[in-house]
Formats: sequence, C-alpha cells, structure tokens
Amino acid sequence: MSPPKQRAPNNRTLTLSAEESERYASALLTLSSPQPVASILDQTIHQSLFEVLPWLPDGFVDLLIVDPPYNRHKDFNGVAFKARSPAAYQQWLTTWLPHLPRLLKPTASIYMCCDWQSSNAIYEAFTQHFQVRNRITWEREKGRGAKRNWKNASEDIWFGTVSDDYTFNVEAVKLQRRVLAPYRDKAGQPKDWQESQQGKFRATHPSNLWTDISVPFWSMPENTDHPTQKPEKLIAKLILASSSPGDVVFDPFLGSGTSSVVAKKLGRHYVGVEQEELYCCLAQKRLALATENSTIQGYAEEAFWERNVSLGLQPKPHDSFDNKR
Repeated sequence: MSPPKQRAPNNRTLTLSAEESERYASALLTLSSPQPVASILDQTIHQSLFEVLPWLPDGFVDLLIVDPPYNRHKDFNGVAFKARSPAAYQQWLTTWLPHLPRLLKPTASIYMCCDWQSSNAIYEAFTQHFQVRNRITWEREKGRGAKRNWKNASEDIWFGTVSDDYTFNVEAVKLQRRVLAPYRDKAGQPKDWQESQQGKFRATHPSNLWTDISVPFWSMPENTDHPTQKPEKLIAKLILASSSPGDVVFDPFLGSGTSSVVAKKLGRHYVGVEQEELYCCLAQKRLALATENSTIQGYAEEAFWERNVSLGLQPKPHDSFDNKR
C-alpha cells in the first residue's frame, strides 16, 4: 500500500483509516443469484456491472443516474480506462446499456453524464432505449487552461424517460437568483421576488444550462480522491426533479457514492454498484456521515442558490452554501 498523501492543514478531503477500510468493506454486498428488491435497497454492491446485471430484479428503479467512464484516459485507483475510437466507445456502451431498461419502472427517468468527446456516442446509444427529453449542460469551472484551444469547462447530461408518464417536480428545482431589476406593483410590493436582509432574490424556472455548480475541491467536506466525482448539488437537482420521497435511485457506476449519499439525504432509497473497493468504502463512510449531517452545499431552505451566496441563516437540514473561490 502506498503511503498516505501529505495534505495541507485545511484540506477537508475525505480519507479512510485502515480500520475504517476493513469495517466498511465487510458491509459491502456481492450478488451471485437473483435478488428481491428488499435485499438490495440502501446497499452498496461491490462488483463489476457486468457481473451484477443478471442478478438485479426487474422494474425496481424510479430514477437511473449513469456516470460511466468518459472516452478518455483516466486512472481509477490503479485501474485504467483507455480512450478509444468513437466507434469503439459506442460499441462498449452497447455491452451494458441495453440491459438497463429491464430494471426500470414504466414511469422511470434516466440521466446519463458525458463530456463533449463522448456526448455523441452516448446520445446515439441513449436514443435506442429511452425517450430523449433534453440535454443539460453544466459549467465545470475546474480544469486546466489551453494555449491552442478553448478551455474545456462544461459537461453534458442527457435526460430521458421510459414513457410519457414520468415525474418532474419543477418547483423543487427552481434556482434563487439575485434580482437585478426589482420591479414593484402599484401598491409598492415586490413583483415576483422576495426581499430579505441578505438581498433581493427571485425563484427562477430551471433551464438546461447550469452555472451554479461548484466541482468538489479540497476545502469541501464532500471531496474525495475519486478523479471524476460529481458534486452533491448537481445530483440533488436530478433527484429532486425526477423522483419523490421513498423512490429508488440506482447508480450502476457509483464511484465514491455521490448518488447514494444525496438520495439518502433527500429521503430516497438507493442502490449503487462499484467495482473498486476503495471507492465503495468511501461511499459507505459518506453514507454514515449523512446520517448525522444531511446538508448539501448550495441547497438550503428547500431551494437552490447561486454560487457565492452567504445568507447567514441558522443551520437547518441542507443548509450549506458554496464557498467563495
């Protein structure tokens, strides 16, 4: 085992002790036969997706969140995913994506993450199995600059459904934005906005362009060493929009557990599959921490807020805001 990384005193990246790794690993699930839904709910399955797919029950998923390896070189704790031609990447998608619809309820929604290099291949595969509803683009402000190209600072999420009967809770995902033109009605009352000690804000309808997301970094308590970890705020938008309390959220490429953690914080059931034990154990630790602290950075008072908003509210469930950077 390599020696632990030396971290700055204020680095809040989540790590595991040897005792924690052993304890969390012992609680992981592996499947070798068909399972009823009750036996896999709120569990982390330590297995490759290809191994576990035959044993998962039919029609148990309300919301499917898929964050597969993108078509680029990436090291996942010593296991390398290598970039390939677009045709070869699309062929790889067909080895597992056609098996996922069996797991979904007729009312299920699906979100599939990608970057610009894999977006076309994923779209082509996605349309073969789901009704495409939209493509979300979110600003991923982290990343290296480029001298001979535009900085790559966005990712896509394809949104689809199984049928025309699906959940979409628009009120739950409205974004609180600062009011630039605070119009008032004839009585002098705020028109479609609210005034507080912290400023003037309006609840705006969510669009498919998201610029209010902070990618996990070293000073955020949700941060881990997983190389492609998604922000809790990002996943919270998907879960709140496309599921209801008590629904089942399934993530077949769980990584360090963000989908399961956010599902737990928001009162949903979860099932996650991840083949790397380290990431499974990080997910388990994050799930344990979520029992004591259900805050989601950037989501408070049952609303999403722009980045760099500090409202000074008393702590409540989910009351946490994006750090200034």
